[in-house]
Amino acid sequence: MTERNHPHLPLSGRIAVITGATSGIGAATARRLVADGAHVALLGRREDRLKALADELRGDGPGAALPLAVDLTAPEALTAAADTIHSTLGRVDLVVANAGVMLGAPFETAATDEWDRMLDTNLRALLHTARAFTDDLIATAADGHPADLVHIGSVAGHLLYPNWSVYSATKAAVAHLTRNLRAELGPRDVRVKNVEPGVTVTELGNDMSDPRMRTTLTGMRTTLTPLTAEDIAEAIAFAVAAPPHVNIAELVVVPVQQG
Repeated sequence: MTERNHPHLPLSGRIAVITGATSGIGAATARRLVADGAHVALLGRREDRLKALADELRGDGPGAALPLAVDLTAPEALTAAADTIHSTLGRVDLVVANAGVMLGAPFETAATDEWDRMLDTNLRALLHTARAFTDDLIATAADGHPADLVHIGSVAGHLLYPNWSVYSATKAAVAHLTRNLRAELGPRDVRVKNVEPGVTVTELGNDMSDPRMRTTLTGMRTTLTPLTAEDIAEAIAFAVAAPPHVNIAELVVVPVQQG
């Protein structure tokens, strides 16, 4: 990798992996981290969008951008992606596990294949992503440098949302996984954190099969002033730029009107 470090930037020279980088919070986070000096590997399913974002980022900040289309639920695919990232960018010191799906429906009528999609993406993919780069994070921390594992959860992990039960369950699992990994990796100086957005306008939920829930989601986003993907990216950038001995472990980010 060509050295493009800018010491005056808060994330200068850091090497980040962002999943779900094709749109929404993932894409916004990539833009924000590159602007702050990081080099980013962009992971997701839609190769055309990843390449377009990488092209945009190459002229948008000092950081490098590497697009990689990958099935995040397949450990072997993530291992291959990690190998490519190592050879192209170097050792990873910042992981943003953002990929997710949000599919609401009444429990008794929900399409159970949508449950499987949420479990696969929101939990299994997040686990495999963390596992693929944990050795990098531990080694980085051992060398005395900041190392961050960032999970993108949701306030649905601890609030009550009727008809979003399975989605909420996956995010509750992410929250408690994060706490336990923090206890496991924190003593080795790896900062594990959970960023939990409230009502945010993204593509999340657009592919729900239940039309009533799509209407409900639109209502949630229009009855108050919602967050944008850029708002969450700003929170992530703030959290990972903290001094190395500081871990902003749980960050709840909600619209003011959500309370």
